Amino acid sequence: MVTSTHEGMHRIFQERPEILAPVFKVLEVPLSAKATVDAVTTDVTETRPLERRVDTVLRIGQSDGEDFLLAIEAQSDKKEAKAASWAYYIAYLQAKYRLPVLLLVVCQDRATAKWAVGPFECGTSEWTALRTYPLVAGPDNLPVITDTRTVAKKLALAVLSAVAHARTPECGAILESIGNVLQELQETDPETVGYFAEFLEINLGNTPAGMQWKEIMSFVSYFPGRGTVRETAYLEGRAEGEAEGRAQGEAAGEAKGILFVLEVRGIPVPDSVRERITACTDLDRMDAWLERSRTVERAEDLFAADPETQGTGPEAA
Repeated sequence: MVTSTHEGMHRIFQERPEILAPVFKVLEVPLSAKATVDAVTTDVTETRPLERRVDTVLRIGQSDGEDFLLAIEAQSDKKEAKAASWAYYIAYLQAKYRLPVLLLVVCQDRATAKWAVGPFECGTSEWTALRTYPLVAGPDNLPVITDTRTVAKKLALAVLSAVAHARTPECGAILESIGNVLQELQETDPETVGYFAEFLEINLGNTPAGMQWKEIMSFVSYFPGRGTVRETAYLEGRAEGEAEGRAQGEAAGEAKGILFVLEVRGIPVPDSVRERITACTDLDRMDAWLERSRTVERAEDLFAADPETQGTGPEAA
């Protein structure tokens, strides 16, 4: 899952490939409606001292046209050295895979997007040996999608549009429409809701748009380790509990976190399990339960590795 603005701006294409068709349409680049998308290694290093990595590389398989590679870079500002790096990526990938290569640069501000279009030339003042023409997606060409019905049909594009327009006045209306759509999907498709809710929260960060998004999505489920809405509630629960006593407060916060994780994963929690979690005051044990809550298939499996569960000691929780 996405971990930063930079990661999110390119990995959404890998994790939600349905976004490619509308973005290519915006860029006026033909793409087969039945194209297949497969991730390719991003390591374009030839020798150990020279480390180069393109953000995301996808192999696009077109049933009615030639296959090609799509290298995707997220660019937050102008970096003149990127001109040489991008030329290298394209040449290396084409030589390695014997396929045509396109470069897509995703930007979040107009100045960077305008610069990223290039072209970038390699050669002397007398002769150009190589010229790079990136495709660029940014606030000037990604559409502002505020109609709820359109957002529902093109959710991934609307989310990318919100990030691209995060610094513009239009972003608020985009976020409102996305929030309405995700609210409707909460019961039927919680995985999609979770992905896009977290994607926007992390990519918008503490900007004014990010603050608005947190207000819109106050119903979002808990995502461990991300500082997201539910995790904030979890930490606040610990803080409130500490007023009643540090150990008791931390235990209450741990219990809330464990139950939140099970809830968002759709794991049923029997009353007996809930009571055992909320009654426990052993913080080390509860830390272990919190870690297991992210992978167990049944709530009862939280206690599988506990000594008393294995018959080596009495119930201690």
